[in-house]
Amino acid sequence: MADKSEPPLSRRERQIMDIIFARGEASAAQIHQDLPDRPSYSAVRALLRIMEDKGLVKHKSAGGKYIYMPTTPPKQAARSAIRRLVNTFFNGSAEQAMAALLESADTRPDQQELKRLAALIDKARKEGR
Repeated sequence: MADKSEPPLSRRERQIMDIIFARGEASAAQIHQDLPDRPSYSAVRALLRIMEDKGLVKHKSAGGKYIYMPTTPPKQAARSAIRRLVNTFFNGSAEQAMAALLESADTRPDQQELKRLAALIDKARKEGR
């Protein structure tokens, strides 16, 4: 089941959101500078207007320019992205997603992370999830 709380993002919108989340807030010029395969500056400004219409970003004026910030806190956006990833690639199965992470050499958790994961699993069991 798809997450309906957030409109789907294009590749460029995702890149822009990544930049804004990494910086906390950013001007169109800063976003333009950080984008890979840079589109025109006016294209970045047009995308930001679209993203504002979608409710993804908001802006404030500072020194004659707009500064953009996300409308969703990073932690909430991360949870939404994880839900979409699990739903899209693992048929909604958290078990399959975790197994893929645990089996991949580049994302394999260290001993401390495994202990924290085990504690989270125990907590979920106790709460009946």
